[in-house]
Amino acid sequence: MTTTEHSYATAPQLIETLKKYQQIAAFVGLVFLLLLVAGYFLVSPEQFFRSYLIGLWFWFGAGMGCFGLLMVQYLTGGAWGIVIRRLLEAGAKTLYVMVPLFIPILLFPGKLYFWATAAGANDKIVKMKDLYLNVPFLWIRFVIYAIVWLGVVTLLRKWGKLEEETHSTEYSNKLESLSAPALVAFFVTVTFASIDFVMSLDVTWASTIYGFLIIVGQALTALSLIVATLTLLGRFAPMDHAVTKRHLHDLGKLMLALVMLWTYLSFSQLLIIWSGNLPQEITWYTRRLNGGWWWVALILLLFHFALPFCLLLSQSLKRNPKTIAWIAIFIVCIRAIDIFWLIEPNFVDPLHSTFTLPWLDVVAPLGFGGLWLALFYRNLPERALLPLGSPDLEKAVNHGRSH
Repeated sequence: MTTTEHSYATAPQLIETLKKYQQIAAFVGLVFLLLLVAGYFLVSPEQFFRSYLIGLWFWFGAGMGCFGLLMVQYLTGGAWGIVIRRLLEAGAKTLYVMVPLFIPILLFPGKLYFWATAAGANDKIVKMKDLYLNVPFLWIRFVIYAIVWLGVVTLLRKWGKLEEETHSTEYSNKLESLSAPALVAFFVTVTFASIDFVMSLDVTWASTIYGFLIIVGQALTALSLIVATLTLLGRFAPMDHAVTKRHLHDLGKLMLALVMLWTYLSFSQLLIIWSGNLPQEITWYTRRLNGGWWWVALILLLFHFALPFCLLLSQSLKRNPKTIAWIAIFIVCIRAIDIFWLIEPNFVDPLHSTFTLPWLDVVAPLGFGGLWLALFYRNLPERALLPLGSPDLEKAVNHGRSH
């Protein structure tokens, strides 16, 4: 072990702490996932699958957000990304479990999607889209998505490990070269996946920026989770002397940028559809702005945009580990509400919509969240918490320090 590797060794206390959090998350996940399964029999199979999609899509999005940010970091460099690279890798690795969890939805698509039912097959609008909205083609697309996502994650992890072991720029260049086309494939596949699993819940509605809105939300969820975790790791070696207030400040600014971008895209989508005044498209919003659902929209306006925007403008709050951690945790909770708002109203009557919060919609995100965090905490100690083979490591560690 070199002097640098020794100075960046993970403290035994941190490994024990991560193991403890992994066990707690696994227990919570198991309990709530069992409650979710019980809901299949106690409530209805239809509500089970709705809640299943809410929980899975949210935490799958956290893994995809880590995956996307990891590739952005390889392309752009920057001290902000070096200190969270291993966390992003650990989050991306959860996709090995989260992606296969879509298979139950694919096996019983009629429980969620009108276009996959016998009645939907005779619907005029569905017939216009049946070349795309059909179950065999959905399976084909899903297999393509899985191969692209898991294949790229595997290569990034493999070459990242070789970079660390060899300290060779050859693998650093490979990681950068792969990330450019893979990031394009990422945007394309996530866009189509968001259409397949979420937007097609309402066959009468479409949005050209829907996929980008989903991707920005996933990135915000992932970054918030990473920032909250980074403040925990910052109490122990090696992160206690590697992470500076400048790193937190930079990550806080990136969170602010994503909050603003999500708001801009959400407002643009609403403005374009509302100004078009097309009944089929407006129905998507009337479901969400009537019968009590407008309270959820107001919550998102105030707490997904206004409050985080104001808090993240403060330099002192971004530089303080405790405050930035609480802001990040708050954003994660609000992101879950946004996913609920995207999915659940699709199953209410647009003319007589009434707000409902099924208990399964609370259970599912907690269950999948426990599973995701257990996987995440298990993945973290597998490698050194800092990318020892990165040529920019020393520069990143000294970021924000006076010389």
